[in-house]
Amino acid sequence: MLEKITQIFRIKELRSKILFILAILVIFRLVATIPIPGINQEQLKNFFQNNQFFGLLNLFSGGGLSSISIVMLGVGPYITASIIMQLLTMIVPRLEQIYKEEGEAGRQKFNQWTRWATVPLAALQTFGMISLLRSQHILEQVNGFQIFSIIVVAVAGTIFLMWLGELITEKNIGNGVSLIIFAGILARLPSSLSRVFATFDSSQLFTYILLMAIVVAVIAGIVIMTEGQRNIPVSYAKRIRGNKMYGGTSTHLPLRVNQAGVIPIIFAMSIMLFPGMVANFLVNVSNQTISDIARSVGIFFQNQTFYGSLYFILVVAFTYFYTAVVFDPNKIAENLQKQGGYIPGIRPGKTTADYLYKITNRITLSGAIFLGLIAILPFILQAFTGINSISIGGTGLLIVVAVVIETVQQIEGQLVMRDYEGF
Repeated sequence: MLEKITQIFRIKELRSKILFILAILVIFRLVATIPIPGINQEQLKNFFQNNQFFGLLNLFSGGGLSSISIVMLGVGPYITASIIMQLLTMIVPRLEQIYKEEGEAGRQKFNQWTRWATVPLAALQTFGMISLLRSQHILEQVNGFQIFSIIVVAVAGTIFLMWLGELITEKNIGNGVSLIIFAGILARLPSSLSRVFATFDSSQLFTYILLMAIVVAVIAGIVIMTEGQRNIPVSYAKRIRGNKMYGGTSTHLPLRVNQAGVIPIIFAMSIMLFPGMVANFLVNVSNQTISDIARSVGIFFQNQTFYGSLYFILVVAFTYFYTAVVFDPNKIAENLQKQGGYIPGIRPGKTTADYLYKITNRITLSGAIFLGLIAILPFILQAFTGINSISIGGTGLLIVVAVVIETVQQIEGQLVMRDYEGF
């Protein structure tokens, strides 16, 4: 391990990339500490302590939401725009053709549309957030011009973070958006630990030891599920062209247990966010009937059992949905047949596609249940331990571990490439 670290910093190009990414992350954390004016910090602190869901939303904003900074939305609108565009590829065939069949130019065009879609989404989310903050007496009285200014600043902050993320991604050492979220999670760690120590009760020492054991077990489980895959054997028929023989080899098709990553949790979070935000927005309207309905919906979503159950179901459902988006058994079977490949004991074509569909559904079940349990882990731990200072739950651990694994793999890939090329 030490030898690899030494090797990384010995290569000038790789060292420059890592230092550049670290500098970008420092800039992000500095910007995330600049608050917008007129915020009641005490009310804000109480709001986030009493609202588990907005704590999760703060996780995906990179920590900018908890301080209502100029980047309070983080990369959330960009993630939402990406989700919407991916959903549209299943509805609009032309979009799917651009994304999958037009190569790099098509992907660049698709990404550009995603960036454009981020702007109105960021504006709408900022307006909704302002309305929520005003209803909770977190944001002091503001006039129309001040609201417009906050929206402009928040949208610009999101675009700025989106740009920083793309600069990181261009260095081919990890995904920029994921690393920004990762930096936000790590930045919250000291305050989370201090809160745990501040509420430390020596009579619950065994409970804290048990929590640490659970955290270690969860990290190990995340690594296993992230790296876990089922290898489907694939053989290629021998083909003779001229005086040369091609094929006749055996390989495997890797099917990951968790092909969706953390995306299903983000999908579920987006769905769960909408009713609560609308209810908070309508609770103070003049119409008494609408206000009562909004208040009832808000109370309903504050029920931990209902909230956790619905959250779990949505994560499982979206895991299957997103796996179906990224993995198409029919195309895999078609490509294998075109290349002269086949799965031993399985006929090429539709039979192969049905077999891959069946295997994918089976292994996705374990991945979906695991993701669902990870998503509701804070609720489970708080229910059994009674400790309410747990702020970085399973979702945070999943993101941290997944980002570390991806980044390490990309760095190792660059090291191997340089060894191969004789650098």
